[in-house]
Order: sequence, then structure tokens, then C-alpha cells
Amino acid sequence: MQTNLLIDIGGIFSNLWDSMGISQGGWQNYVMLAISFVLMFLAIVKKYEPMLLLPIAFGMFIINLPGAESILWGTYAPDTSLSIGVDGSVENVAVYADSAGNLIYVRAGYIADGMVSFYQNFEALQNGVVSTMNGADFNALYTLQGFVQGTVAEGVTTFSSNALILSEAYEDVVDRGLLWYLYYGVDKVIYPPLIFLGIGAMTDFGPLIANPKSMLIGAAAQLGIFIALFGGILLGFSGAEAAAIAIIGGADGPTAIYVSKMLAENLVPIIAIAAYSYMALIPVIQKPIMRLLTTKKERMIRMKPLRTVSKVEKIIFPIAVTLVVGLLLPDAIPLLGMLMLGNLFRESGVVERLSSQAQNGLMNTITIFLGIAVGCKAKGSIFLTTDTLSIILIGVVAFYLGTIGGLLMAKLMCKLTHGQINPLIGSAGVSAVPMAARISEDVGRETDPSNHLLMHAMGPNVAGVIGSALAAGVLLACF
Repeated sequence: MQTNLLIDIGGIFSNLWDSMGISQGGWQNYVMLAISFVLMFLAIVKKYEPMLLLPIAFGMFIINLPGAESILWGTYAPDTSLSIGVDGSVENVAVYADSAGNLIYVRAGYIADGMVSFYQNFEALQNGVVSTMNGADFNALYTLQGFVQGTVAEGVTTFSSNALILSEAYEDVVDRGLLWYLYYGVDKVIYPPLIFLGIGAMTDFGPLIANPKSMLIGAAAQLGIFIALFGGILLGFSGAEAAAIAIIGGADGPTAIYVSKMLAENLVPIIAIAAYSYMALIPVIQKPIMRLLTTKKERMIRMKPLRTVSKVEKIIFPIAVTLVVGLLLPDAIPLLGMLMLGNLFRESGVVERLSSQAQNGLMNTITIFLGIAVGCKAKGSIFLTTDTLSIILIGVVAFYLGTIGGLLMAKLMCKLTHGQINPLIGSAGVSAVPMAARISEDVGRETDPSNHLLMHAMGPNVAGVIGSALAAGVLLACF
């Protein structure tokens, strides 16, 4: 009896120790915890975009606590890869796919020192469709259900057997936890359009309607997106992945999440955190560029008051924009349509309760869910890679180029109007509304404390929101 009791006590303490976080995890967990602390510091102490940066940072914090992932998220179905014998050697078979599972690519090769030497000419059979890729480089691993068959080159024996590749997709989690359910809105691309609904209800489009030329600034500020697209391709990312990364330059977190989820799901956490981090750092990023690219004389330019926009114009505008964009670029409608619906709630004056709910209760709830869901995907095994550094680099370059594009367009408009437009409003052409407009106001008042540019900057800022949604539609249509 005493011996059994001692055995039971020993087993109890052994189980307790095994369940403790300090007995699990690796160095990646602790690096990510440190990063989450830095982001929380920026959100709480520096007040950099705290509404989203704080829940993202906390989501990152709790998912990287050693041992917490299986409880908060769940566990994937076992056997996510299969080892098979080819010519007496052990090969690792992996399936690669886009985020929608439409294309499947197969690689096989030896694993040594963390590097995999891949062979070519494998075919993947998924749902009766065969896709063939010859040695192309893919950065994201998706193991989806399907059968693989084919041959390998370079003198390796023909691979004649069929192998079932089990999945590690979102749906294949068992013992699902709270964060798995919160992430549903990201996985099914629900949260970003709802965020746009709230933004539309909160934003006055009057400055843009009063000064339609602001659309040119908003369009020019998307320059960073398309230059970064080619930069990503040159760094070895696929076209879809490069497009998802480049959208960071639009300075619009929901749009970045939407595009990356559709084009490169594996990059969602990195892209989202980079996008929101750069948005939070707008004062640090934009102000030096604004001072560098404008003269003191330009910064002192006083702009004429905007004309009063009628209620009829404000009601027609969201309907007309949705109609035109829907006819030309349907891929942009999930984001742009919700933006315009929210604005129509605001301006129609007949659904005040809906407008209030979209601005407050719904917006706040979705913001919390979105932030935590994005943060919880920032696991060390995904985040701490060389690809992450490349994405962060491309993202910040895109952000800088977007700011520069807007400023240069505003400077050109200043010249053409003989000094009637203050170039500082050009930096507001990025989509970070209304923060970017406030930065234009702040830099202008540094030179002339009595000069107010906020309402003038809101025109390009709203144009930037629309421009980023249109850029997202273009990228989705292309890739």
C-alpha cells in the first residue's frame, strides 16, 4: 500500500512537472515573449496605435507561453508528413499550396542540418486535378489532403507509390481552444470588411468630395505597394506572396490582413504585425521624410477653406463609388463596399442606431477579436525566420515609398496651382486614417502654429483608404 502511494505521488508530481510551461518550449518562445513585451510597451507607454497593437501584442504573448498553444489553439491532426523509401533512401514528402488550396506542388528531398535538398518533376493530384511544377521555389508549407505520385530526376529511382499527405490546415485542429474560434473571422476573411464598415461610419468623406483632386494624392501614395511588389519577387517570393507583402505599403492593417489571407495565408501574422507596427510608428517614419522633401516656405502655405459639401452629395458619393468600382473591379467590393455602406449609414441620417453601432460596439468588438487572432498566429516557429526579416524590410520600404509618392504628387500639385496646396498633405495619402492627417497638421504647426491643415489632409487620407482597397482589388485580380 505504501509503495503504491509513493508511486502515485511520484506520478502526480511527474504529471504536474510535465504540464508546467517551464518544462516545455524552446528559445523561440522566449524571443517572441520579449517581442510581445516591446509591442506592449509601444502601445501602453508610447501610445502607438494602442487600439490594435495592444491586443496583437497580448495575443502574441499568450500563444508563446510554453505549453499554452495546445490549450489556447488546439492540436493538429497527427502525421502531417510522410516518410517513404526511394532507392533505399528516406525521402521527405511535402505538399505546397496557395491559401485557397487551388494549386498543389510536391517536393521531396533529404533533410540535413535544417536544409532540404529537393528533387524536381513531381506531380500532385488534388481533387482529380494534376498540377506540375519543376523545381520552383515556394516559401510556405501547406500540407493538405491529397495523393502524390510521379518521378524524380537526377538519377533517382522512379517514385511509383501513392502517399497520403494529411493536413495541417485550419480545419484540421482537434481539441479546439478559444483562439481557434476567434481566428475563424480571419480564416474566413470576416473581420477586415467589418472593420471597413466601422471606418466608413466613423469617417467624414466631405473633405474628399470638396477637393476631388485629393484622389491623385491618394493614388500616388500607393506607389510603394507596386514597387515593393517587384522587390518581393526579386527577393525570391512568389508573385502572390510578394503582392501580399507589398500591401503593407498602403498603411492599412485590415487590407493587409485581407490580401495576405487570400494570397499567402502563412504570412498573415508577419504581414499584419508589420503593417500595424508601421502604422503605429507613423510619427517616427513620416515626419523626417516630410521635413526632408519640403521647404520651410512650402510648409507655411495656408490653404483656402474647403467648400461646404451638401448632404445630397455625401449620400450619392458612397453609392456612386461602389457602383463604378463594382463594375470595374469586383475584387475590391468586399472591402470598399463595406466602407461605403458604413459611410452611407452615417450620412443618410435615417439609421442612427446602425451608424452608432458600427462606429462603437461592433468596431470595438471586431478590433479586439482581430488583434488577438492575428497576434496568436505569431509563433516563434513561424515568425523567427529569414523570410520574416525580408518581409519587414520590404514592408518598411513600401511604407516609405508610399509616403514619398504622396508628398511628390502634392509638391507637383503645389507647383501647378502656384502655391495653393501645401505639400505636407501629401503624406496623408497613405491609408492610416486619421493618424496620417494629424501628422500633416503637426508638422505644419511646427513651422507655423496658426496654420491648420487637418481638414485639408483628410481628403488625401480618405482617398488613401479608397486607394488601398482598390490596390488590393487589383492585386487579387492579378494573382
